[in-house]
Amino acid sequence: MRVIEVQDLTKIYQTGLKKGNVVALDGVMLSVDQGEIFGLIGPNGAGKTTLVRILLGVTRLTSGSARITGLPPGDPSSRNKVGFLPENHRFPPHLTGLGLLECAGRLHRLPSARTQEQADRLLRLVGMDKWASTKIRKYSKGMAQRIGLAQAMMADPDVLLLDEPTDGVDPIGKSEIKEILKRLKGEGKTVFLNSHLLSEVETLADRVAILSRGKVLRVGSVEEFTTRSLRYEIQAAIGNERLEIPESVGEIVSITTKELIVELQMEEGINHIIDQMRMKRISIRSVQRARVSLEQSFLEAITGSEESAG
Repeated sequence: MRVIEVQDLTKIYQTGLKKGNVVALDGVMLSVDQGEIFGLIGPNGAGKTTLVRILLGVTRLTSGSARITGLPPGDPSSRNKVGFLPENHRFPPHLTGLGLLECAGRLHRLPSARTQEQADRLLRLVGMDKWASTKIRKYSKGMAQRIGLAQAMMADPDVLLLDEPTDGVDPIGKSEIKEILKRLKGEGKTVFLNSHLLSEVETLADRVAILSRGKVLRVGSVEEFTTRSLRYEIQAAIGNERLEIPESVGEIVSITTKELIVELQMEEGINHIIDQMRMKRISIRSVQRARVSLEQSFLEAITGSEESAG
């Protein structure tokens, strides 16, 4: 079941200036399934925040369509089961952590008993129960992020829209938040994650979309982003043996006494290389597709897009 569906979505801001209008989103196509963690990544000004604001019904789209929990964002009911943690949030500093959650419960029209039950549970979940009676103005950035995540979960939402959820959080806190998000996924919740921390997105997300200059450059699983399908790493006792690969098969990217990295023309080429190594009685320990980080894949996509535009 798809909980977020975006079709040919365009958002143009009218500036009234001679230099023209600003195209924030340009024909965006995107879908997010129930129970997955979906990462939205892109450089500053890519349109990520605009997309989230449209999904929340805060900003109107110019053309195309969007649906969240099966309803258009203009329908207030679409947000009944949606939790949101904005970037650089500013919660009322005079409230305590518990007071903020109680306020969120009232906004969601939860019964008093349910509000108290949820607040107590979530304060423990995000590790803020010891500071429940402390005013938000005294919170560190990491504590504010934790309490912000708790308020986003007050209504037990089916979908969580999180904008930089671990910003300012210490390493232990980041690890704990990641475990919370994994637990939510295990409960069938959907997490839409907007983050600049690509290493975290890589370890958390099921699928990722790269947004740049209002356009979706690529959508796929983390596995697809980080695997080089025709590049292989072969761990073997190569020693001083000479290996030659026909151009029709591929080329050697690098070779040492213990490792060979090859770029193939076709998938079947790996059999030719393995056969050659066996003929030379080279002991092979492992053969696997080469991997890159999500960050490297992201930079390649952005660079390629800029070169095409230029």
